[in-house]
Amino acid sequence: MDTIKDFLTPEIIWFLVGLLLLLFEFALPGLIVGFFGVGAWIVAVVCLITEIGINAQLLIFIASSVLSLALLRRWLKGVFLGHAGSKQDLKHNLEEFVGQRAVVTEKIAPKLGGKVEFHGSNWEAQADEELAEGTAVEIVGKDNITLRVKAV
Repeated sequence: MDTIKDFLTPEIIWFLVGLLLLLFEFALPGLIVGFFGVGAWIVAVVCLITEIGINAQLLIFIASSVLSLALLRRWLKGVFLGHAGSKQDLKHNLEEFVGQRAVVTEKIAPKLGGKVEFHGSNWEAQADEELAEGTAVEIVGKDNITLRVKAV
């Protein structure tokens, strides 16, 4: 019994708690629990270096966990899940369409518009001239979800 008591020193307990929390991070969504595991490991290192009371251990655990969560979560989430830009690259989106060919599926009138098929989807389309159904067209621009086209 004394060997177990000798083995369970504060630094080993904090290390095992941190390991358990880091393992839970793999099972739980959100990238939160792992920061508390890192906080437990920080306390384990501090306990290894110096002998401190349980109140100081808990204070270091809470402070280091919350501080690392607040400072590193967004960055690590971007690393693991990928950074998502808040704005679209309009130039790239336009280059994807301009110069491509489409086919008129619904007659296009100059002021009323019509529809074209492009990459297997029907799109609203505008043209400066009347274009009959079945006419091959080239995309010259894009305005939101409406394609500007001209006859080929």
